[in-house]
Amino acid sequence: MAVQQFRLPDVGEGLTEAEVVSWRVAVGDEVAVNAVLVEIETAKSLVELPSPFAGVVRELLVDEGRTVEVGTPIVAVEVAGGAEDAEGEGGGDGAAGERRDVLVGYGPGRRASRRRRPGAVPPVVAQPEPQPEPQPEPQPVPQLEPQPEDSRPAPVAQEAPAASAVDAPARPARPLAAPPVRKLARERGVDLGEVAPTGPRGTVTRRDVLAHADGGAASVVEPDGRPADAQPVGGPPADGRPSGGERVPVRGVRRAMAEAMVRSAEAPQATLFHTLDVTRTMRLVARTKADPRFADVRVSPLLLAARAVVLALGRTPEMGARWDGAAQEVVLPAGVDLGVAAATPRGLVVPVVRDAHALDLLELARALGELTATARAGRTPPSAMTGGTFTITNIGSLGIESGAPLLNPGETGILALGSFAQRPWVHKGRVRPRWTTTLGLTVDHRVVDGAQAGRFLADVAAVLERPSQAVVWS
Repeated sequence: MAVQQFRLPDVGEGLTEAEVVSWRVAVGDEVAVNAVLVEIETAKSLVELPSPFAGVVRELLVDEGRTVEVGTPIVAVEVAGGAEDAEGEGGGDGAAGERRDVLVGYGPGRRASRRRRPGAVPPVVAQPEPQPEPQPEPQPVPQLEPQPEDSRPAPVAQEAPAASAVDAPARPARPLAAPPVRKLARERGVDLGEVAPTGPRGTVTRRDVLAHADGGAASVVEPDGRPADAQPVGGPPADGRPSGGERVPVRGVRRAMAEAMVRSAEAPQATLFHTLDVTRTMRLVARTKADPRFADVRVSPLLLAARAVVLALGRTPEMGARWDGAAQEVVLPAGVDLGVAAATPRGLVVPVVRDAHALDLLELARALGELTATARAGRTPPSAMTGGTFTITNIGSLGIESGAPLLNPGETGILALGSFAQRPWVHKGRVRPRWTTTLGLTVDHRVVDGAQAGRFLADVAAVLERPSQAVVWS
């Protein structure tokens, strides 16, 4: 028997660290190849790491809620056979500094295939085990207490489990909560599945956990009179007034979003607005919903706006170009990889529909539906959120009429789609209630000028005002 350490892999796009969110195994558990060991949170998404070998879990080397660098040993598994056999199974003792091997499906530069062959099981990359330099033995991590069966998170169903994997019973969906809140719940012995969430989009907050632990009280107060979930910033001011405020750690998706917005400011940005009559588009949405071919997909104004953007990019490809500052060149794209901004409980993410120009309306609807569902579940792989050529953000879904969006770093344009609502509008010489919306287009002024940006925005508007225009351009 040989004990192998599984090191945190680079799950793609050059990420350097990740946070251990929850262990799916405990010490003493038997695991099969490709069985999920742990769920981690990177700067872009939640990722489940499969086991590269079969055996018995001997140590969990990293606590939940801790952020570690790529290459750090996170779990020790005892495998059958000698050391040579363990290495042949894909042992995880790769050197921390050598980051060539990555988790299959998340490799840098790879594009996620939109369709996967049914029954295909992605193999696990074997990581050779070099002879490690002498180092002090790692401190053992106390064995985690087993969670109640009804509170353990449900693993995402794999398309075809390994032949040796043990079928696990179905479990309820995992409650939404930040890692610090999960840690607090463990410390207080609170089952998150029993806590009534009050945070945005059903997120369990620190206050919810404390209130539940206190017997369901509406609020929890410390002896000094302040709320228990408030963390004072600094000491009291000089005038003796009590200090307030709260410190919220910024990590994961929100930290990546903040860093991206700082990089976005490097580009000189200009924004154009256009308000238009979309009554014909709304009629087309209603007719499309009644079409049996679209019965299993979501049909919305966003779908037709995405189609309009793809057609307009074909007439003004510079809007999908990239600025290469080092070479002082504008790099035109070969096609359209359309990013769609999605608001999730963990922050804003922008997954990409690959080769959107090659999709018909039904295929585009299916791609958007899969993209949105995966993003909101936090399961979008990092490789699916890079390489976009243009982005749409649907602020109208929040009831917002218009806005000036910020560029996604590396892209030349982003379109904000305002709310579709009936408003007074002059139609055929009379004021009538018509469906209208306002488009907000932000561009990188190094790549396109006002005429190009205006022509692109007018083309998008033309399709939304008269959807039959799409037939002419297709």
